[in-house]
Amino acid sequence: MNEEIQFILDSLKENMENAMTHLENEFRSIRAGKANPSMLSSITVDYYGSQTVLNQVANIGTLDAHTITIQPWEKSLINEIESAIRNSDLGFNPTNNGESVIINVPILTEERRAELAKHAKSEAENAKISLRNDRREALHELKKLEISEDLVKNVEIDIQEIVDKYSKIVEEQYKVKEKEIMTV
Repeated sequence: MNEEIQFILDSLKENMENAMTHLENEFRSIRAGKANPSMLSSITVDYYGSQTVLNQVANIGTLDAHTITIQPWEKSLINEIESAIRNSDLGFNPTNNGESVIINVPILTEERRAELAKHAKSEAENAKISLRNDRREALHELKKLEISEDLVKNVEIDIQEIVDKYSKIVEEQYKVKEKEIMTV
């Protein structure tokens, strides 16, 4: 197989790995009942004029299965952190004790579990769309090469096998996340 074809296949795999990483990050931010510091991964706070990810200005941990604690490195950030969490779409109501911010993670209702499962399904579908776009791009690059029709057909089959493999991984990850969300 020539270098150009190998480059197309390697680029496709790399793009698919990036899509998997993105999906895993999205799934991590969907809470499944237990308190987890990664639930706050999307929260940013104003830190000296720039939006900074929460875990870069504070230590985030869990006390138990339903309590997250945030210990800012600078006490002046407590109100900013509290406000950022309150204004996020996570539905948390943080409190502070003057030293740290405390979040009590409520037990999920059946309705909220269904919403979260639907959101996870949406993220899985977005990942599959990304995989299909990557496939289309790889096929487009393949068509630009001056190679025989037989070789094109063989490489198209290889590309489809790669896409199928990653699509199956997306489905498996979604099923695991859905089970995690729906388990009381």
